[in-house]
Amino acid sequence: MAATKLTAEELDKLDDVKLADELSKAKDELFKLRFQSATGQLESHGRLRSVKKDIARIYTILRERELGIRQAPSSAE
Repeated sequence: MAATKLTAEELDKLDDVKLADELSKAKDELFKLRFQSATGQLESHGRLRSVKKDIARIYTILRERELGIRQAPSSAE
């Protein structure tokens, strides 16, 4: 599992489809981490918290785009 922390600047550069893909990956990783935690195999509990924050960050950016606070990147770049 990648130990990368997604920043708002990095996520803001992605379009909605790629954001949805990142959200799917993060949710999958969170499921796996929770499963490891439940079975006592989880080594880094900090990663669990980090993934939760990444998911919240993605949801925030998607909601801000929906409300018009943020603009999705243009495809002309």
